[in-house]
Amino acid sequence: MKLSILSLIGLVLFLCSCDHDAQVDENESKIIPKEISFYTPDSIQIIGDLYELDKKESTILLFHQGGSNARAEYGSIIPKLIERGFNVIATDQRIGGQTYGGYNRTLAKIPTNSFGDGYTYCDAYNNLESALDYIIDLGFTGDKLIWGSSYSASLAIQLASKRQGDIDGVLAFSPATGGSLRNCLPSPYIESIQVPLIILKPQSEMDSESSARQFKLALKYDHQTFISEHGVHGSSMLVKERTESDVDETWEVVYSFLNEFSNN
Repeated sequence: MKLSILSLIGLVLFLCSCDHDAQVDENESKIIPKEISFYTPDSIQIIGDLYELDKKESTILLFHQGGSNARAEYGSIIPKLIERGFNVIATDQRIGGQTYGGYNRTLAKIPTNSFGDGYTYCDAYNNLESALDYIIDLGFTGDKLIWGSSYSASLAIQLASKRQGDIDGVLAFSPATGGSLRNCLPSPYIESIQVPLIILKPQSEMDSESSARQFKLALKYDHQTFISEHGVHGSSMLVKERTESDVDETWEVVYSFLNEFSNN
């Protein structure tokens, strides 16, 4: 069947329009992070990445576990949070390293100090609080959720207790309770938190007496808990390659908690 000149022109315009729309949608779906930095009260420069969608929407502040860094630990997690409509800020604390790859950009700028040279896990508390202040100062007005992993989960619980007027929810993955945190243990703060809190641990950690006590305390004060059957320590319980098992159930629990704060 022969097409008229007008029909051919119309077809070409339609196809061009479709291609253009696809390109725009593809570009819009890619959120390019902005590397940011700010200083703690004791003059440590914290380096991180900011994924900004809309300052009026909810923001998740991600903090990594000991020996790690934001990009490596959360590389496969951040896209899932962005898909749910969250702004994300992920920072390198002064306690970290190369676990899961990459390197800790904050530590790289501290020439004379490291985990074994004076800093303790508790010293990283102001790293988390400074990240919260940074987001507030930038004018992010939506809900703010603190997400911690291992030692930073313990510090996130402390931060949520002390700054409840600025924080709307807490996700704590394997909050650490070891001796190195004896001066900043999370349990005293669990009692006072009034905002939504969920504590998640892998089954392998629940044989620990301190983990059992932590869950019992959380439940006593009406906080949520979850045991990931095949999970691993910290936020890595959400990464299939690290658990070597299905992580869908754990993600569903996380999504269920986040739904209260998402417009998607």
